[in-house]
Amino acid sequence: MRGLTGAGPNRARETIQAAITAVSVLAALALLVSACGTGGTGARDEGPAHADSVTGGGTTRTLSPGKTPKHVDAVRLIKDDPRVSAAVKRDLKPCAADEYPVDVSYGDLTGGSVDDIVVNVLTCGDAVGVGAYVYREEGDGYESVFRAEEPPVYAEIDRGDLVVTKQVYEKGDPVSNPSGEDVITYHWSAGRFAKKYSTRNEYSNAVGDGATPPPGN
Repeated sequence: MRGLTGAGPNRARETIQAAITAVSVLAALALLVSACGTGGTGARDEGPAHADSVTGGGTTRTLSPGKTPKHVDAVRLIKDDPRVSAAVKRDLKPCAADEYPVDVSYGDLTGGSVDDIVVNVLTCGDAVGVGAYVYREEGDGYESVFRAEEPPVYAEIDRGDLVVTKQVYEKGDPVSNPSGEDVITYHWSAGRFAKKYSTRNEYSNAVGDGATPPPGN
């Protein structure tokens, strides 16, 4: 009996301790849930702040929304332009599937509210430039403000100016090996492109192709 009586208090104490432990665990869990709830609110509070910073960054990147480049159908632009030669229009065909040989660039050349469009028309085989054109937004469409159709020719935008490169061929030069190039820079002034300066670069043909070595070698 003593043994049974002695076990009773021990079990009672163990039961009480277990109950206390359980209450402590429940209390800890409650605090943890509360903390997580607070932390979750904090994270949600930080969410809009992050979104604001992203929006702010977007605003910074679009300080001049009117300058955002517009995607245009460059092929249709060329074919609808009455100033483009019939030969260029006739030869402007897909090289593969629906891929046309055109390079399109957007940039500020004329100081308009929307970026200007530079279109280079190339050949499919060797990508020789056969025409270079610049279009400026005018009303609901685009106006042709520059045209160069003396191949090989290529136009680019360089720091607000239009730079046109023309390959120079001497008699007997193969298409792949011109004698030089003319680089002409145009600047928009008084409603038109005016030549700013030009540079002639001559290529050396002294190396290879059976060139005669200098005496003594």
